[in-house]
Amino acid sequence: MDLEKQTATAADAPAAAAPAPGELRASDADRDRIADVLRDALAEGRLTAEEHAERVERVYRARTVGELTPLVRDLPGGQDRQQRPSAPPFAHVPGRPAAGAIPVDPDDNVVAVFSNASRKGRWRVGRRIHAYSVFGSVEIDLSEALFEYQQVVIKAISVFGNVEVRVPANISLHGSGGGVLGNFEVDSLDAGDPEAPVVYVEGWSVLGNIEARPKRGKLVADILDRVTGKRTSGPRRDVTG
Repeated sequence: MDLEKQTATAADAPAAAAPAPGELRASDADRDRIADVLRDALAEGRLTAEEHAERVERVYRARTVGELTPLVRDLPGGQDRQQRPSAPPFAHVPGRPAAGAIPVDPDDNVVAVFSNASRKGRWRVGRRIHAYSVFGSVEIDLSEALFEYQQVVIKAISVFGNVEVRVPANISLHGSGGGVLGNFEVDSLDAGDPEAPVVYVEGWSVLGNIEARPKRGKLVADILDRVTGKRTSGPRRDVTG
């Protein structure tokens, strides 16, 4: 009986009101975005050095999103940057694309039969690539490629051959497959940016080798613009890596 009363009381209790957007706790990512706007404003001469220093100090003292907003309200791009949702340090990215999301027919076939074949340099990546290696070697290097789609599937088949896939270090990489007296190895990678391209490698190796891994020092620059096709600028080199 007491349990029933407690259940009824809990059901009748009013739900707690959700906090207003400005009352939400500010994350480190929120503060960093505002600091970027202030840095740009200083470089463009919109803020003096003293104003910049004062506002940056307030940025890193701010506890809520509402405290950050006034600091960039009078600056170009401040509202857009402030309203952009925060991305967690390692955002959830899709694994295998949903059925029907990627066409069955490949945009590109890379075939090596007793020979070598490659796709590398500046090239536009479609949504699906098929790679076949029979007593040969296939190289697919995406480190300088232009991504027109966020999800890319690479299907690889190796028979007494080798298929090697290289991707930029700041995209997501996943895969599934196996080997019969052979090797199938994909170095899984999750990008911090939820808009980053996702490359999914699948296939089988029979007495051969299939491997996919990030290429150290190669990054996709301006991922969101690259994926949406707004820019075609090349990848930048990570000089710190």
